[in-house]
Amino acid sequence: MAISSTSSTPTLSSPGIGSGLDVAGLVAKLMAVEQQPMTDLQTKETAYQSTISALGGVKGALSTFQAALKSLMDPATFRTLSVSTGDTSILSSSAAAGAVAGSYSVEVTQLAQAQKIASTGFVSTSDTVGTGTLTIQFGTFDGTNFTSNGGAARSVTIGAGQQSLAGVRDAVNAAAIGVTATIVNDGSASGNRLVFTSNSSGATNSLKISVADDDGTNTDTAGLSRLAFDPAAGPGLGRNMAQNVAAQNALVTIDGIAVSKPGNSITDAIQGVTLNLAKTNVGAPTTVTVAQDSNAATTAVQTFVTAYNNLHTTFVNLTKFDPTTNTGSVLTGDSTVRLIQSQLRGVIGNPVSGLGDNLNALSQAGVSYQADGTLALDNTKLAAAISANFSGIGRLFAAIGQASDSLVGVSATSDKTQSGTYAVNVTQLATQGTLVGGAAAGLTITTGVNDQLDVNVDGVVATVTLAAGTYASSDALAAEVQSKINGASALSSAGSSVSVRQSAGVLTIQSSRYGSASTVGASGSASAGLFGAVPSAAAGVDVAGTIGGVAALGAGQTLAATAGTAAEGLQLQVTGGVTGTRGSVTYTQGYASQLNRVLTPILDSNGILAARTDGLTGSIKHIDDAKVQLQARLDAIQARYTREFSALDAMLGSMQQTSSFLTQQLANLPTPGKSA
Repeated sequence: MAISSTSSTPTLSSPGIGSGLDVAGLVAKLMAVEQQPMTDLQTKETAYQSTISALGGVKGALSTFQAALKSLMDPATFRTLSVSTGDTSILSSSAAAGAVAGSYSVEVTQLAQAQKIASTGFVSTSDTVGTGTLTIQFGTFDGTNFTSNGGAARSVTIGAGQQSLAGVRDAVNAAAIGVTATIVNDGSASGNRLVFTSNSSGATNSLKISVADDDGTNTDTAGLSRLAFDPAAGPGLGRNMAQNVAAQNALVTIDGIAVSKPGNSITDAIQGVTLNLAKTNVGAPTTVTVAQDSNAATTAVQTFVTAYNNLHTTFVNLTKFDPTTNTGSVLTGDSTVRLIQSQLRGVIGNPVSGLGDNLNALSQAGVSYQADGTLALDNTKLAAAISANFSGIGRLFAAIGQASDSLVGVSATSDKTQSGTYAVNVTQLATQGTLVGGAAAGLTITTGVNDQLDVNVDGVVATVTLAAGTYASSDALAAEVQSKINGASALSSAGSSVSVRQSAGVLTIQSSRYGSASTVGASGSASAGLFGAVPSAAAGVDVAGTIGGVAALGAGQTLAATAGTAAEGLQLQVTGGVTGTRGSVTYTQGYASQLNRVLTPILDSNGILAARTDGLTGSIKHIDDAKVQLQARLDAIQARYTREFSALDAMLGSMQQTSSFLTQQLANLPTPGKSA
């Protein structure tokens, strides 16, 4: 407080709320200083969030780059062949793995066709046919005997609600038993005929339809047995439908070699080439040409270069430093990004091991680094490399395992399989479970006497009923047994099947599976007549041997390298041959495969990007916790400042009132030298 005077009258003056003191302003200025730690935390949090966002951009760019490697990692990209046909109205063609470049002369003399058989006529599609069971088998009819092709016998039950002509049609189609049923009306009074068409063409896919008719007679022309069709039987005695179209094979001459195939789509005449026949061209052969197709490989390499350059641009934008403004980007100097860049460059900058000096570097395929860190593609050099060594380009980019033995194939590898050459030694070949008869099979099967066979295949049990009759040969009987076993739903649903063959009349059932899980057993009323009193059963065994000198694991025909070895993850398919040394398997990892192995752990949910992001997220959480605590302290400080300055304000107000009182009192004092 100060004492002042105006003229000769002294006064007291004091600022404050009662005299002009700005408490809010003073507190605000003090809190601006106190808020600096909060500002620092917010700045740090913003930086962390920006880094997380930038790392997300890096992850997205890396994922896009990894996706661009997919085609380069697929060996099929470098095995693509193109096929052209001189006259596409005759046939079309395509090529797959295993095809060999070449030119072939093709003459089609006959197209394959499926058998069609038709019933007698019915007045209406709602007319009753009958109830019971239809069993369809496929095979060959030589004019005298029908012989099953060994394919699965298929059955469908026709119930009371399906016994009309239309109902039988629908039931057969719904059962998917290998034929298509339709109704054709020829325009006559009883013109509705049920037509069965085999779903498979070819001479070995002729139809035999057996009927278990609920009326008790299975071969007459009444009830469901009107649909019976045994081509070896007489009319009205089991051959009650008529053949309209005969089953026949396609007949083709390829480079002067006569070829007969059951279908018009031929996949196994020229290795790796499919021929789709459309019409005959007798006397006017057309040419099918198979050639290497480099388009897929060229496109894959171009995509790789573009994707890498896009990734490089992302890295540059997120890590660049501007010397003019002396400012960096979000990830300038970031150790995680530097590590990723280093790993990628380490792969691209080094030759592929295991390929020798012949096409083992990107530069040899026309791909080279530029001064700015991007890749450039010389298409002329790439085309020349593909033309000179198409398979070599595949090894340069993809992970490829190649066995020196044609009966040893590489079926799988893993990210743990290391590049190298591994010796293969087979000590035991895989075998299939068998049941061999102890005596020649009897050819006569009698209903209810010796027609039931109980089989156990690969641990799956099924019961089948053989067609009664005296079979023309042991081959015909073997085909019947095979057909009925493979038609058992319990086996087909489990993926099990068998082949049945005969030698000197002795039947052998063999499981289609290889290995120790492969077994065959038989019992039932038909067993003794088919296999004798003492058949011989033998379970299959697994392949055994070594890979790279280390004992491998065998399962069926698959030989797998042991975990913990350099070859871990390598699986070989040994399909035959002899025991002993079986050459070697060479496994190489091309650039795309190596880059993918680098990227996979980086992009993994537990990889370095995820770890870095999780760390930053944790730091943000800590900052948020610190901000909460700091805010509580700031609130307390502000309250204290407000309280203290408010008290000061009150005190100044009181002093102002005292000053005013004293001023008034002093003004009322008498002036010295004057009388009162």
